[in-house]
Amino acid sequence: MTESERPRRRHSRSRRRRRARLRRALLGALVVGSLLLATGGWIGFRGWQARAHLLNAAGLARELSAQVVGGETDRALRTLAALQEQSAAARAVTADPGWQLGRRTPIAGDDLDAVQQIAVAIDELARQAFPALLRTDLTSLVPTGGRLDLAKLTGVSAELSRVDDAVQRTRRDLAAVPADRLVDQIRQALTDLRGEIDRLASLTTAADQGARLLPPLLGANGPRRYLLVSQNLAELRATGGMFGAYAMIEAEKGQVRMGRQGSSASLGRFLPALKLPAETRALWTDLPGIYPADVNLTPHFPTAAALYREMFRRKTGTTVDGVLAVDPVVLSYLLKATGPVLVPGGVPLASEKVVQTLLNETYQRLGTREQDEFFTASAAAVFDAFFKKNVNPRVLLSAFDRAITERRILFWSARPEEQRTFGDSRMAGTLPEQDTVPTVGVFLNDGSGAKLGYYLRPTANLTVGECRPDGRRELRLRVTLRSTAPKTGLSESVLGLGLAGDPYTIRTLVSIFSPAGGSVLDARLDGTEIALGSGTERRRQVATANVEASPGAERVLEVTVLTAKTGVGQAELWLTPTASPWTTQVHSAPSCDQ
Repeated sequence: MTESERPRRRHSRSRRRRRARLRRALLGALVVGSLLLATGGWIGFRGWQARAHLLNAAGLARELSAQVVGGETDRALRTLAALQEQSAAARAVTADPGWQLGRRTPIAGDDLDAVQQIAVAIDELARQAFPALLRTDLTSLVPTGGRLDLAKLTGVSAELSRVDDAVQRTRRDLAAVPADRLVDQIRQALTDLRGEIDRLASLTTAADQGARLLPPLLGANGPRRYLLVSQNLAELRATGGMFGAYAMIEAEKGQVRMGRQGSSASLGRFLPALKLPAETRALWTDLPGIYPADVNLTPHFPTAAALYREMFRRKTGTTVDGVLAVDPVVLSYLLKATGPVLVPGGVPLASEKVVQTLLNETYQRLGTREQDEFFTASAAAVFDAFFKKNVNPRVLLSAFDRAITERRILFWSARPEEQRTFGDSRMAGTLPEQDTVPTVGVFLNDGSGAKLGYYLRPTANLTVGECRPDGRRELRLRVTLRSTAPKTGLSESVLGLGLAGDPYTIRTLVSIFSPAGGSVLDARLDGTEIALGSGTERRRQVATANVEASPGAERVLEVTVLTAKTGVGQAELWLTPTASPWTTQVHSAPSCDQ
């Protein structure tokens, strides 16, 4: 080959590769050129003969969702029949011989296979999950007159289990569809459908677990007592906020009432310190074993709950069966279902303002003792409304689903057999020792000794990086903390100890937890490399940075973490719930075998 021929040969090969890519793009465009993501999260697909059926199914699914939430059973049944007709037609079209032949082609086969899986998923939900859900009397999950009908609840348990089984099966089938080789539109459609089914699965799992667990938890086999603790998001802790007010919940044969109430401060401190897991003590010294307000410096809720239960037992002589933690944002969700409630003293609590009222205004206008009394009275008022008002069960379930998804409702049972039932669910607050998908934790603990968490605005971005020769993968994390605190005018109650020096500066201890089996490599604060406190917890390396933000300031923490050996290109974030929701983004990448 002459020197002049080599460039022509390379140019010829380049043209062939471009033509091959063009053919693939044209074939992909033929399949997905009119792909439509229907609003409301349900997927409509316009392509070949399936387009009209799936588009109609998407619209009908939206109508059905609204009718189910609104309790319009008769209309929902008619809508369901139409949805089943359209979804079955779409499934039939994507199962015909021509489509099956196309699925075996090397260029468009993956895309056609994914489209068929989308059609199958919608049809499975239409035929198995939705009919059973419509047959279920969800009012059995809601208390009436301060009591839950346990017999009625037991009666719907089997039906809810079948619903959850159908949803989980569809979820697993879609999770098994490889997404890396799909054209962008179909990959996005698949991702969106997975997201919708994930949310549906959270709801059906919560309903299923509730129907099975609530009878024993609410005293079907004997009286139970629990501690309901409020996490004060104005003073951050890893699971949400400092344990503030508490109330005893007493249950027997479905009848529930609120008993003694108080504040964590009234429990005092414990010396010598309660025994701690060695890893927790290495990270946080003896603090979680001394102060009730510090038990949840660790994000592993079972550790925090067990410590708090023992502190309560030593102080009061009363042993409880478990601990339930909520925060004011949960109350805002519940108040959407119950409507506003009036706290003794004439202060109304409404969904739109309850977070501001409890986490900001109360500290500005009341002294410490009056604050505790108001928090206790507020919890009692919402509790009373929840158990005694006539609320829409579907709206209530939606509120619980959102709160559990955001890890704002946490429960720990002192009975191991019950606790195992919750497993690694979000409600259990268990920091798992194994990852299905590499998970990075970003947990915040207040270092100011103040109530400035209300003014914190957090952002997190996680990017999946390159595959390494050793089978691990780098993840790049960017955490931004912005302070909206004013420069003057806050009460001493809000400013607290002012441990950051300037009492208006928010000092936050940011703990980065690597994926299970992984490690934290380095960190930079506002572009400058910093040293990190380090330790381990439950097979995760923990690195802690001190981040101080003055009023109006924005601090940026960039951290590189390493996964254990993995081929996947996805990653997840686990974040401390805050008064203002996090703004997050996760940027995935192709799997390492691509």
